[in-house]
Amino acid sequence: MRADRLLALLLLLQNRGRMTATQLAGELEVSVRTVYRDIEALGASGVPVCADRGPDGGYRLLDGYRTRLTGFTDAEAGSLFLSGAPGPAHELGLGAVLTTAQLKLQAALPTELAQRTRRIQDRFHLDAPAWFREADAVPHLTQVAQAVWDQRVLRAHYRRWGGEVHRELRPLGIVLKGGIWYLVALTDEAVRTYRMSRLLTVDTTGEPFDRPAGFDLAAYWEESSRRLEAALYTGTARLRVSPRAQRFLPMQFGAVGARALEGAGPPDQDGWVHLEMPVEAQAVAVSDLLRLGAEAEVLGPPELREAITRTVAVLAQRYGASR
Repeated sequence: MRADRLLALLLLLQNRGRMTATQLAGELEVSVRTVYRDIEALGASGVPVCADRGPDGGYRLLDGYRTRLTGFTDAEAGSLFLSGAPGPAHELGLGAVLTTAQLKLQAALPTELAQRTRRIQDRFHLDAPAWFREADAVPHLTQVAQAVWDQRVLRAHYRRWGGEVHRELRPLGIVLKGGIWYLVALTDEAVRTYRMSRLLTVDTTGEPFDRPAGFDLAAYWEESSRRLEAALYTGTARLRVSPRAQRFLPMQFGAVGARALEGAGPPDQDGWVHLEMPVEAQAVAVSDLLRLGAEAEVLGPPELREAITRTVAVLAQRYGASR
């Protein structure tokens, strides 16, 4: 591990020029004291590291010095597909490997191209988790990812809605959706999806397995997402919404709200429009639609409008009685 870190430090100085010990410690995720020791080790091995004092000081390589130790290991080459997602790479246990791979790649590029890749990295950042929600705890993610890579059977203790179950899983892939990690695995019955945060315990058996011929993770996920959406949205609400609610629909209901707005009728003189939007089961639909408050009116179907009316009546009585 120290050899990898020394190489990463060397490549940082080569690619970025002068850096302080604090900056190096932040990039390498070590203490400043460790950086000092690593700098000494590089110097002892013959690498010409110069220390500049003063407010603009730091460490740099002697002008003109460049290392050619830029070959990729298997792990580094495999980590490059996560270049745009440093957070997920870190959660998968590939953070340090990815950093070294990126530095090697930059070191191998001509100066102009290396500078361009650095500018792109400085200007674009992917933050996968959704707003206002803590990320799931996924303590078994690294272990599961290794089993996916090695094609080894897992024994898992899993918490689902109906209770806890034990499953023997053949892990086929991992998906990050909206900041939530999912495991796609083959059981005795079929290919299924498991939310990683609900894995209570995981044991790797070491037993190898063969992937189903022609299995495509991306295609499976797309089809699975369509099935889930079809199962969730069991009805359609007819709504009349204000201009203010029209701005809220995509934010509160995502793609479903955006599509409903695209199919809306022409606005009336006050800017209100009529539209149809898929909704979940009645209890969920009532809760969701009440988030729009007085900025929307449910026109149908009749049973949904009646459920909204009953709920509003209860609220009016409850809050009216508290005066």
